Amino acid sequence: MNRSCITLLATAIFPAFGLAAPIAAQAAEETIKIGVYCPFTGGSADMGISARNGIRLAIEEINSMAGGVNGKKIELVERDDQANPDFAKKVVEEMLQKDKVVAALGVCNTGVGLATIDIFQNAKVPLIVPVSTGTPLTKKFASAPENWIFRVSPRDEVQAPFIVADAMKRGFRKVALFADTTGYGEAGKNDVEKALAEGGLKPVSVHRFPVGVKDLAEEVKAARAAGADVVISYTVGPEAAVLAKSIEKQKWNVQLMGSWPLCWRNFIDAAGPAGEGALVAVSFVQQASFQRRNAFITAYQQKFNTAVIPAPMAAAQGYDAALLLFYALHQAQSSEPEKIKAALENLNRQVGGVITTYKHPFSKTDHDALTGNMLVMGIVRNGAVDYAYRDDAQRGFVIQRKAQ
Repeated sequence: MNRSCITLLATAIFPAFGLAAPIAAQAAEETIKIGVYCPFTGGSADMGISARNGIRLAIEEINSMAGGVNGKKIELVERDDQANPDFAKKVVEEMLQKDKVVAALGVCNTGVGLATIDIFQNAKVPLIVPVSTGTPLTKKFASAPENWIFRVSPRDEVQAPFIVADAMKRGFRKVALFADTTGYGEAGKNDVEKALAEGGLKPVSVHRFPVGVKDLAEEVKAARAAGADVVISYTVGPEAAVLAKSIEKQKWNVQLMGSWPLCWRNFIDAAGPAGEGALVAVSFVQQASFQRRNAFITAYQQKFNTAVIPAPMAAAQGYDAALLLFYALHQAQSSEPEKIKAALENLNRQVGGVITTYKHPFSKTDHDALTGNMLVMGIVRNGAVDYAYRDDAQRGFVIQRKAQ
């Protein structure tokens, strides 16, 4: 990896440490173990690999530029959860019991999250979710005396209203809702229906389907017959591509909108021309922006030898989640889980990340770092995600702070 690039990003991120070049590694007999679990294989791999790579990039910078934490390097304990809730439970239990991780960065699929967050809650070990947007993940224990689940991704409770509001602004009123039968699809469907109800609307048709579906022709015919003027998708990339191609085969000129999987490469590549013009809610677009974003994009491209990040949001949020965890460890001056959690809930300094500059991203009662004002509407154009609105492209050079 280009050393000047990693130095540029690290000095932008770690100004308080006065780092302009790598410092000598300090010998340590032990490391601080941090768990990482997401799908690295299968249909959800784009987001899992992107998140893992963003986390790896941050930890490499932390270990080489900041020397780790208190002379101890951070060691990632990575596991492929295969997007399988039952398998993920075994993975998490092993990380906690065998590997003794003191915190974890994980959950790409909402169903996996719903199956595993109880384990962290009961073990009293902090989990930061860098990818999954399922609303229930940070709500389940929100009223508990202690909540050990944090998130650095836009939950569907803010993402769904954003999509619905944009659809209504464009004059659409008759929504056909397509959602898979996973926990993600279920939570997203509920949030879209709630957002529509708040606007005095309800879907003209709702269609559910399993992950792995190969054709949605009949469902698309039914949505068209119901008079839909817009299709909202809540599923992962490959299945969203099936939906787009099924619409194309019907020669139906209808607008496709959806949650962030429409920005994944396995949607864009699989859908091909059928995906052109799809509108997608995102927190990050892989385009030139302010210095930290530019440095991050270049560092990712060079380290992982790719011009295109498979799931840009996942990579950026994974990077920022790792960064926030590092600052919590530094502030706590400890690797004890309860002290890490306390530091996350009361970070005493601003953290310059890729999505935003974080000032008190979490509190005792609020464990979601991103808010709706950080979202922009993207559009699939010429096989890539661009800004749907010129104003958003210009706004991309201005850091959007968390709404209070």
